[in-house]
Amino acid sequence: MRILPYGAWPSPLDAALAAAHDGRPEYVGFVGDEVWWTAPRPAEGGRRTLVRRREDGTEESVLPAPWNVRSRVHEYGGQPWAGEVREGRTLVVFVHFADQRLYAWEPGGEPRPLTPVSRVGGGLRWAEPRLRPGLGEVWCVLEEFTGEGPTEVRRVLAAVPLDGSAAGDRGSVRELTDDRRRFVTGARLSPDGRRAAWLAWDHPRMPWDGTRVLVAEVGADGTFGEPAVVAGGPEESIAQVEWSTDGCLLYASDRMGWWNLYRDHHPVCPREEEFGGPLWKLGHRWFAPLTDGTVAVVHGRGAAALGVLDLETGEVVDVAGPWTEFAPTLAVHGETSESGLPPAVGSGSRVVAVGASPRSAHEVVELDTRTGRARVIGAAHDDTVDPAHYPEPQIRVFTGPEGREIHAHVYPPHNPGCVAPGAELPPYVIWAHGGPTDRSPLVLDLEIAYFTSRGIGVAEVDYGGSTGYGRAYRDRLRGQWGVVDVEDCAAVALALADEGTADRGRLAIRGGSAGGWTAAASLTGTDVYACGTILYPVLDLTAWATGETHDFESRYLDTLVGPLDEVPARYLERSPVEHADRIGVPFLLLQGLDDVICPPAQAERLLARIAGRGVPHAYLAFEGEGHGFRRAETVVRALEAELSLYAQVFGLRVPGVPTLELAK
Repeated sequence: MRILPYGAWPSPLDAALAAAHDGRPEYVGFVGDEVWWTAPRPAEGGRRTLVRRREDGTEESVLPAPWNVRSRVHEYGGQPWAGEVREGRTLVVFVHFADQRLYAWEPGGEPRPLTPVSRVGGGLRWAEPRLRPGLGEVWCVLEEFTGEGPTEVRRVLAAVPLDGSAAGDRGSVRELTDDRRRFVTGARLSPDGRRAAWLAWDHPRMPWDGTRVLVAEVGADGTFGEPAVVAGGPEESIAQVEWSTDGCLLYASDRMGWWNLYRDHHPVCPREEEFGGPLWKLGHRWFAPLTDGTVAVVHGRGAAALGVLDLETGEVVDVAGPWTEFAPTLAVHGETSESGLPPAVGSGSRVVAVGASPRSAHEVVELDTRTGRARVIGAAHDDTVDPAHYPEPQIRVFTGPEGREIHAHVYPPHNPGCVAPGAELPPYVIWAHGGPTDRSPLVLDLEIAYFTSRGIGVAEVDYGGSTGYGRAYRDRLRGQWGVVDVEDCAAVALALADEGTADRGRLAIRGGSAGGWTAAASLTGTDVYACGTILYPVLDLTAWATGETHDFESRYLDTLVGPLDEVPARYLERSPVEHADRIGVPFLLLQGLDDVICPPAQAERLLARIAGRGVPHAYLAFEGEGHGFRRAETVVRALEAELSLYAQVFGLRVPGVPTLELAK
């Protein structure tokens, strides 16, 4: 055992290793008997590929570079592919990120476009494709820009011909609904094919504020009747809607304060835990009906387990295994009747999900509901270094202002070969997650391990406004963004120092997107931190609310801060860009130059106002990166720069890391 100061511990986890494992499998589904999913490729320009797992257990990427299976609907994207086997032939449709066209692909051939390119604004975008081969169509959510502005957009449910006739003809796309609703999710067909259900909501609400369930009759020719609102409202969030195999309507509603499951408007498992979540991406799926009448569910309070729910008794039996967190993506073998094909023999007992734990990254997991056995079938976690170097998290609840609870995960410095000398206390970095309507999953994150294995502690704070703890907890942030989140992060940081866990003089804050806002607001509004790392942030509320972001979040501040026309002074009072003179500690600002959610103009405005004030800082801007970094080389540069910042500010001796040049 070596005695070395915190921050100087040698670690086998370098930035390149962390970057190589960035991202996770998403959007699992069945194509015939095979399981398919999208997977990250950080070393290939950050693209996402489509992976198939053959019945013999082998995995292969079916679309080579530069194909990038990713939708830009709402900018955050959504379900980008669908597939089936019909008469022995495999057909897959997918969205290609570069042009946002929908393509059809069959093994052995080249992808062929199904939709046209629009030169207007952000063009035509597609998500949640559903194959309807009986009609010769694929049904999708269509996002169509009508002008050059980010909010000049309409959204409808639409049917695209599978024969390619719409590839050059927008008029060949059949619209299934009108555009009276600002936002819609993909349609779910009842087992008899006669009814469709979907979610809709309008500005200024976000989907976790209030959504509605719409149901329409569907004719034999695939036309929709007039939709009727059957559930939901402006103060009730419904996160997902499906049909049970016996034709009942299933949805996850928070009308009682938690996203619980309802069958034909009656609760089936009322609990103070979540069976749904924030609908950041179209196609998020927290439950999936099984053919025996039960329902596979991703549920929990502050964490998400995989279980099977009996609709008659309300009993949930959770999957046994090492996984402590499951992502909102589920698929059931043979679950859909939309293709017109009869269910396969033995179908309905195979459930596929994506699970992880503090000792394993996200991997594709299959549950056999007949035996209760779950196993990893894809993207299996591989210990590329000795797992003794992985962080050992603590689930904590802290007390904040006014006695409110604050949930957090604390990762102390950890290295099996090193201890710090004497009474030295470690530096700690407070991580503020994005969203802000999100939460920090308790899973293995090699970016956290990159710091903890070197002797720097990390604390992820699920500040007020985070999901996973009921509606009252996330409503704490209503009108209080830049206040509650900042206070909660500071309360955790100071509590760690007061209890002797962290060095009071060596605290930092770090966050991306909304977390970047919290980090910046913490530097302008508190004296808790010695430095900060700010990634692709919101910094100027007034500009963000008046055209400097995308349509999906363009009215989000109405809830988080208040309507601009009613409280304009609050927008100025809380914006870090208006108070750059209050920043007195070093900081690192990281920005993607292609970011349309938090554009570079916000970062550049802060830099202009900090110039000449003598505050050490660095600005790294990355071409080809949008909101969130995907390329391996970007992640490496960002991690090494962040570590160098802490080394310089905290007085750490960190070997082998390029020195970040700090300007003044």
